[in-house]
Amino acid sequence: MKNNLFITVLIGLFWSYNLHAQELVPITKSDVLLKVSENNTTIKISEKEFNAAKADFNQTNAVFLPNITASHTGIATTNPLMAFGSKLNQEILTASDFNPALLNDPSQIENYATKFEIQQPLINVDGMYQRKAAKSKMEAMSLKTERTQDYLAFEVEKAYMQLQLAYKGVAVLEKALTAANSNKKLADNSFKQGYLQRADVLNVEVRVTEVMNQLQMAKSNVQNASNYLSFLMNDDNYVVYTPTDSLTISVVSLKAQSISENRSDIKAMQLATNAYESMNKADKMAFLPRLNAFGSYELYDDQVFQGDANGYLFGAQLSWDVFQGSKRFGKAQKSKAEFEKSKLEYTQYVSQSNLELNKAKRALIDAENKLTLTALALDQSEESLRIRTNRFKEGLEKTSDLLTAETQYSQKQLEYFQTIFEYNYALAYLQFLTKE
Repeated sequence: MKNNLFITVLIGLFWSYNLHAQELVPITKSDVLLKVSENNTTIKISEKEFNAAKADFNQTNAVFLPNITASHTGIATTNPLMAFGSKLNQEILTASDFNPALLNDPSQIENYATKFEIQQPLINVDGMYQRKAAKSKMEAMSLKTERTQDYLAFEVEKAYMQLQLAYKGVAVLEKALTAANSNKKLADNSFKQGYLQRADVLNVEVRVTEVMNQLQMAKSNVQNASNYLSFLMNDDNYVVYTPTDSLTISVVSLKAQSISENRSDIKAMQLATNAYESMNKADKMAFLPRLNAFGSYELYDDQVFQGDANGYLFGAQLSWDVFQGSKRFGKAQKSKAEFEKSKLEYTQYVSQSNLELNKAKRALIDAENKLTLTALALDQSEESLRIRTNRFKEGLEKTSDLLTAETQYSQKQLEYFQTIFEYNYALAYLQFLTKE
């Protein structure tokens, strides 16, 4: 038993040294929130997704804006038609060029053409609905980013409370270890004086060992909570954080008690449904004709990058894809099914959110009741320990009863702080669910 106790002491000292050897950094919850909002990877990913959706929307500007191209082409030909046309474009035809022999067997001619083309959409109904769908998607991604930030703020709240709870556990167990060591000294003195048996002393030593093991685990919890905060802040320097404030019961009044349709994630779901609806309308409108204007300005010469001759062309085109082998029918049917699916998903999501809200409300009520009971149990166990400790010092109490009272008091302290955490978490979760 002495060897086991010695090994446990060494392990405890090692963990204590390891904890204190690391850099201890005081931190406030507001500091964590600020760093998470600036550095968190999940938020950055969400912002990139929004940028991608915005880029998709910007592509739909093609519904209004013209398509302009420029080209420079050089050819050399003895083709009768091409040779005659090239001379005509270059405005160098002469009467001798109408000689049938030259028309049928022309000499090689070079032609260089610089061409500027413009295509301007005038009526493109399906493109308008595609643009509307892209806009809804972009707005939905913006709201998704907002909800991601809300969730991470809630996650910071929970992680910071876990760090506070971990330090509370360390403080409780350090006091319990001090009390256990004091009782061990009393037990050793009583054993030397013949008041206690060896078995009683061994029970006290076992209690000391148990508390040291629990303290070791509590210090590990501090490191785990600190590492999670570092992860949320995207900080690779995994230090041990110390909260600047202690774990206390939150006093916050809830402004809303129901799920709001204006909550960012629910609005995002609605916008996604709107996007599917617009895409379905776009597929239906693809049956309509499109009207586009076009024009070009051309420069011709027999020298590269020259343009002694020029001309222009403009006009309008009404085009209608009459039949594409039922491809458009199937595409419209698919987009309609996706639209109907999105409506069901929206209804399901709202229903699930209300389910979570009802569970959270019950969890808060349960935590309130548990908080009252654990506070009462803590007071009772503290008084019981005080009485038994005094009786033990006078030799009127059994060692086993004292150890039981010590164990119960430590457990009730840990349970009380755990209940505070559960109550604060339930309250924060309700705020998260009812946030508009």
